[in-house]
Amino acid sequence: MLEGITVLDMASVGPAARASRWLADYGAEVVKIGPVPKHGGVQIVPPFHSYGGHRDMRRLLFDLKAEAGREAFLRVAAFADVLIESFRPGVMDGLGVGYDAVAGRNPRIVYCSTSGYGQDGPYANYAGHDLNYLALGGFLSTTQPRADGGPPIPGATVADSAGGGMQAVIAILAALVRRSRSGTGAYLDVSAVDGVVALMSLAIDDYLATGAEQGPRHGLLTGRYACYDTYEAADGGWLSVAAIEPRFWANLCRLLECEQWTEHQTDDAVQDDVRADLRVAFKTKTRDEWTALLMPADTCVAPVLTIPEVVADSQFVARRAFVEADHPEAGRFRQTGPVLAGQGPPDRPYALRASTDTDVEQVLAAAGLQPEEIAELLDAGVVA
Repeated sequence: MLEGITVLDMASVGPAARASRWLADYGAEVVKIGPVPKHGGVQIVPPFHSYGGHRDMRRLLFDLKAEAGREAFLRVAAFADVLIESFRPGVMDGLGVGYDAVAGRNPRIVYCSTSGYGQDGPYANYAGHDLNYLALGGFLSTTQPRADGGPPIPGATVADSAGGGMQAVIAILAALVRRSRSGTGAYLDVSAVDGVVALMSLAIDDYLATGAEQGPRHGLLTGRYACYDTYEAADGGWLSVAAIEPRFWANLCRLLECEQWTEHQTDDAVQDDVRADLRVAFKTKTRDEWTALLMPADTCVAPVLTIPEVVADSQFVARRAFVEADHPEAGRFRQTGPVLAGQGPPDRPYALRASTDTDVEQVLAAAGLQPEEIAELLDAGVVA
């Protein structure tokens, strides 16, 4: 879908790396940009299997503190469609490769800055990670607390992935569509915490419109009613119940032999009693027995799977969610494939490369540099 689109990704981890992974899986040519070996400690080096092991991506290293390295980078950027970076505000400008410098060479560039708190505002230069963004955006305060009453630690990096990475992909694709009509690029300020606010809009808009205090069990989707909760089975396994619609709730009550509660789905006065009876009912069978009975019966019930169970589950096997990859050092292993709509899995294992491999000559030549220029840059150590 994105064949012919070239993306320069200057991040090694986080939302930007997630965004470039998805763009590559949609067919874009992604070139991972990093520092030359003498500046190797500048970026985090993720495990070989992270972010798809950089499958179907190229790699190029620059010394952006050296004038020749910076100029070489700008010449490559002149031929790119998208640039994604995740430094703190002002860092790219300080290196001489900020939006103005790149757009001066390439007015069609879609330049995407990803950060925790955005490029402006009182928090712009603060350090942070996923948990901080979920805390600031209200996500943690509306999630069921742990045993000590504190907010839980989520099992997925929601802010990095959905709040930041997917937001970046959406914004980049929108900017590319606009560029196809106007001929000009764009500067995109992607803030992960802004993305969390967007994800929390149902709760935030409820508060803004009604003044209702938000929190765990405030509303249907945060556990106010027994029809939207998790329950332990006889074997210690857990089931998720999300029987929001009355007919699904009626089906569930009938199969649990709790039909006395069919007409009390949203009766606040009896929710503790409803939960108590459902807990007793679910304890009469194992998780998998309940799954086999309830999932096909229009009850909106699904098992809580562990990660080993997820990768073996028949649904994901049928949809080819996990693919094989060959790594020159780690050998063959499985990884999450291109699972988003419109991507499609490959017909053979991915051939991954060592983290030290680069495509310096091919990428620089494609940007118009002559062999003797490339050799000089390599000899000077400003590219690798």
